[in-house]
Amino acid sequence: MDDWDLSPPPPSEMGDREVLLDGMHLAGRRIALLVCGSIAAYRSPDVARALRRQGADVVAFVSKEARRYVTLEALEWSTTNPVVTRLTAAAEHLSDAHPFAAYLVAPATYDTINKMRLGIADGVVTATLASAIGRMEAGRTEVLVAPTMHGTMHNSLLTDSLQALRSIGVRMIQPRRAYGKNNLPDPQTIVVHVCRLLSRSPLRGVPVMVTGGPTPVPLDAIRRITNCFTGQLGIEIAKELYLRGSQVHLVHGAGSTAPPDWIPHTITPTYHDYRDRVLSLLQERDYRFGIFSAAVADYQPVQIHPGKIPSGGQWKTIQLQPTEKVIDLVSELAPQLGLISFKYQEGVTHEALMQIAHDRLQRGHLAVVANRGNETGPRGEQVAYLVTRDRSPLRMLDKPGIAMGIADWLESLF
Repeated sequence: MDDWDLSPPPPSEMGDREVLLDGMHLAGRRIALLVCGSIAAYRSPDVARALRRQGADVVAFVSKEARRYVTLEALEWSTTNPVVTRLTAAAEHLSDAHPFAAYLVAPATYDTINKMRLGIADGVVTATLASAIGRMEAGRTEVLVAPTMHGTMHNSLLTDSLQALRSIGVRMIQPRRAYGKNNLPDPQTIVVHVCRLLSRSPLRGVPVMVTGGPTPVPLDAIRRITNCFTGQLGIEIAKELYLRGSQVHLVHGAGSTAPPDWIPHTITPTYHDYRDRVLSLLQERDYRFGIFSAAVADYQPVQIHPGKIPSGGQWKTIQLQPTEKVIDLVSELAPQLGLISFKYQEGVTHEALMQIAHDRLQRGHLAVVANRGNETGPRGEQVAYLVTRDRSPLRMLDKPGIAMGIADWLESLF
C-alpha cells in the first residue's frame, strides 16, 4: 500500500560511510578480507561493514574472478580503504609496514583452498595467503577460511586440503549448508569467529553458564503462568562473554526473544525444564562462573490439569505452592561456582535495594546485580547496579551496558 507521505529522511550526524558500532571487540585490529571468485562475493561489502561495526580496520584483497561479482567501488565504500587488486612494488601482499591481525578468506572457493594447501601463489589473493600462512606459523597472525561452493565440489580433494590447512593452524568457519551448497554464513556469524579468535580477554576459554528469560509453569496442557521478562538481558550477557572468547552456555527460558544460533544455548519451555537443565549442566562441566539473570517462577499450581481446562470458569481459583529455589540448589550442588545472581524489586528506595543485595552477598554469592522498576535512565533505559563485597556499587545503563559491566568486572578478577 502506497502510504508514504514523500517526506525526506531525518538528518543524521553519521557520515555516509560510517557504521553504527555494535562493540569494540576488534578495535585497533587490522583485518585483511580476501575475496575469491564466487557468486557469494557480492556479500563481501556486508562482511566488511560487519567487521567495522566491531571497530576493525578492513582492507579488501580481490581476485580477478571476484570482480565479476562485486565492484571495487562497493568494497572501497564499505571498507573506507583502497582495494588491493594486483601485486605492485609496494608489496601490499606482505603488509610489512602495517601487519594484519587476521586474514579472512570469505568467500573461499574450491580453487583458492586447494591452491592454499599446495602453496600456489599465482595471484593477489593466493600470494597474500602465502605470506599470511608464514606469519601465522610464526605466531604473528591468524588465518580464517569460509568455504563456499556447490556441494558436488566438496569432494575428497577439498576435504584433504581443508584437513591439511587445519593441521597447520588455519581456522575453518563452518558454512551454512542449504540447497546442496556450502553457503557463506551471515556476516554476524563470521564476525563472531574473528572476535573470538582475536580475543585478548582473560575470560577467553573460561567456562561460564548464563541463564535468562522467564520460566513458565503450566496450569494445564495449554495454559501457562509466566511473567513479562523476555530474556534479552541474558542474551546480551552471553553475547558479550562469547565474543570475548568464553566457553558460554546460555540456558534460556522460553520467552519472546530468541538467542542467535551462534551462542551455545538450551531453550527451556518450563520452570522444571529450566531447573533440571541448570543442575545437569553443573554436573556435566566445572563452570567457573554462573550468571543467573533468569526470572524464575516463585510459585506453581498445586495440581496441573492433564488436558485443557474447559472454558466457562470451572477453575475460578488456582491453588499455588512455592517452587524450589533454583539458586539455592545451585549453591548446594556447586559451592565452588562464582555465582552472580540478580534481584529485581518494585517500589523500594535505592538504599533498600542495596541492603537487599548486600544480604544476598552474605549467602555466598560472588556478586549481585540489583535493579528496581522505578529507576530508569534518561531515555527510559534499564538501570542496574553490580554489588560486590570489596567495591562501591557499579551503576550500569541499558542491557548491552549491563552485559559489558559484568564482563569487565569478571576480567578484573584475573
